[in-house]
Amino acid sequence: MGGLLPPAGLADPHPGAVSGGGRDPSRGRSSDGGDLRGTGERGVAPRPGADGPRFDGAVPPGGYAWWYVDALSADGRHGLTLIAFIGAVFSPYYLKSGKKAPEDHVALNVALYGPGARWTLTERGSAALRRDRRTLAIGPSSVHWDGTSLAFAIEERGALLRERVSGTVRIRPEALVPKGFALDPAGRHRWHPIAARAHVEARFDRPALRWSGTAYVDSNFGSEPMENRFQDWQWSRAHVGADCAVFYEGRLKAGDPFALSLRFDRHGIPEAVEAPPLARMPHTKWLMPRATRSDPGAPIRLLRTWEDTPFYSRSALETRLWGDRAVGVHESLSLTRFTSGAVQWMIPWRMPRVT
Repeated sequence: MGGLLPPAGLADPHPGAVSGGGRDPSRGRSSDGGDLRGTGERGVAPRPGADGPRFDGAVPPGGYAWWYVDALSADGRHGLTLIAFIGAVFSPYYLKSGKKAPEDHVALNVALYGPGARWTLTERGSAALRRDRRTLAIGPSSVHWDGTSLAFAIEERGALLRERVSGTVRIRPEALVPKGFALDPAGRHRWHPIAARAHVEARFDRPALRWSGTAYVDSNFGSEPMENRFQDWQWSRAHVGADCAVFYEGRLKAGDPFALSLRFDRHGIPEAVEAPPLARMPHTKWLMPRATRSDPGAPIRLLRTWEDTPFYSRSALETRLWGDRAVGVHESLSLTRFTSGAVQWMIPWRMPRVT
């Protein structure tokens, strides 16, 4: 495969694809002069305002919703990602079913990196799903928003060795982000940053782990399958001083590029900024291309490749943005690879389904 990003044209948000935030948050404008688009369009589950995440939005047939957390320990030894899915976007079972019933394909992905590493992703049916405005329960695990923090109660098992993963993770946002962003011109796919910066406390009994550090929280909603709209994307977030930078870019199914370059201040207010130059990183072992944004000439230090799969990678990295040290997380996704027969055959080995 070639690179995921076209050779040019991604320095600024692509007109009509992704709206950026303006300097005046009450009158946000995208880089092409258009208004910031609100959330809840075209049947997509609505993003709440400044009252935190909610879990009771409708997910239409073919659609999906997920809530995502990544975190790094203060000492740099540990990493964590948590993703709660309704309409599990990377599920071979959901794809094979024709994606008619998203609530029958739910899962919680728990990934611990570093000492005591664990990885779980078990899909469950609709009988395992319980949710209301503030709580989402999937089988024996749950996530709850209490108004000030997001608390995960985790009781899962690994895919192959079935080792237990049991513990709690509490995320306290420094500020809540009031806006969401469309990723495609029709607004059928939306990205909603919840907390660009947060504090995390991880407490696990199995494995025995205790650590704290920094975190990031967002969510995505779609009213159609992702593979119907996108070919691939590169996404990264990095904490820069008291701010957070997010770069989201790739190609739509038709081949048109989309791009988003945002900087969130300590109050969670997004500002559209000119993207720093594109910097390519080494391919993964599965030859997934990786690229992010960094200051001209600034080295990119890959701290660790957390996930290396045939269609997806996640990495911790360090570079410089706008003259400051930036530490964050990067992902590459190829939906063209995801839908291939070989990848669909492999995924169930890491993603069992329990009904």
